[in-house]
Amino acid sequence: MNTMDITQAAVWLPLFFFVAMGIAMLSYVVLDGYDLGIGMLLNRGTDAEKDMMIASIGPFWDANETWIVLGVGLLLVAFPLAHGAILTELYLPVAVMLLGLILRGVSFDFRVKVNIEQKPLWNLLFYIGSLVASISQGIMIGRLIVGFDSGVLGWFFSLLVGLCLPAGYVLLGSTWLILKTEGDLQKKAFRWAKMSLWLTGFGVALVSIATPYFSPEIMHKWFAWPQIIWLSPIPIATGLLFILSRQFIGALEEGKTDKEWLPFASVVAIFWLSFFGIAYSIFPYVIIGEMTLWQAAAATESLWVIFWGAIVVLPTILGYTLFSYRIFKGKATALTYY
Repeated sequence: MNTMDITQAAVWLPLFFFVAMGIAMLSYVVLDGYDLGIGMLLNRGTDAEKDMMIASIGPFWDANETWIVLGVGLLLVAFPLAHGAILTELYLPVAVMLLGLILRGVSFDFRVKVNIEQKPLWNLLFYIGSLVASISQGIMIGRLIVGFDSGVLGWFFSLLVGLCLPAGYVLLGSTWLILKTEGDLQKKAFRWAKMSLWLTGFGVALVSIATPYFSPEIMHKWFAWPQIIWLSPIPIATGLLFILSRQFIGALEEGKTDKEWLPFASVVAIFWLSFFGIAYSIFPYVIIGEMTLWQAAAATESLWVIFWGAIVVLPTILGYTLFSYRIFKGKATALTYY
């Protein structure tokens, strides 16, 4: 490989891994987001409805969490300097998130294997684990946006994001239930979706207003000319999607359409646009104001080795994820354990 090839590879390989890591994290937020949302809704259903809610995520939820493993793995091997710095700063919320995810995993199995009188306890623990994991993830996103600012305002913003993200997950979960269930549970899902839709909209608006205030670099990227023109379609499209989501939910509830996938698809699109906005705001930094993706990247020779593994692993995970959703498409059925 000549010098020019090495130089070009040193530019595009870190960019490839940045995009791949973004795809993995976005996939995790959307896919594991809806089952975290269902976990936070669990206590609002009857005992039979709780079983059906769990059944709606049963075939998918383990595979959904694969994406966060891939994302963190790419961060470790492709951007080792950033991995050490980020996990050092996020040690506490990451530890709390892992405790929440472990509690969810244990509760998921124990709730159907313990004596019937102990089942409500494990349902409650599944709810608590889902809530704790969701808040922790929101705090982590907030800390990343403010560049790990250690001041009171920086932590206040992170806690704000930590409180807003669970509402978004509940919205994903309720629209997933609209798609996967029927009868009284679906009717409840309509109500949950309408309530969480406006909470999510309020959270997105609040975070969007606060983000440029807490991060001067992001403010410059958002409002400098001509970037403001190119970026303006994102908030406009996001607002329109909130309106469309409400209309889709209302139309389904009133029996005016049978396209039950529309609310979930529109909410996923909202998450995509929000994630794109965050990625645009952060790029080219891995840690805002401190470390670009090229500064944080591993040696080019190492990235080449990882690259060939990534182009095999990433499509494989995507393939079996799509396959599992194809196999278990349609309404959820009773979940059984053997």
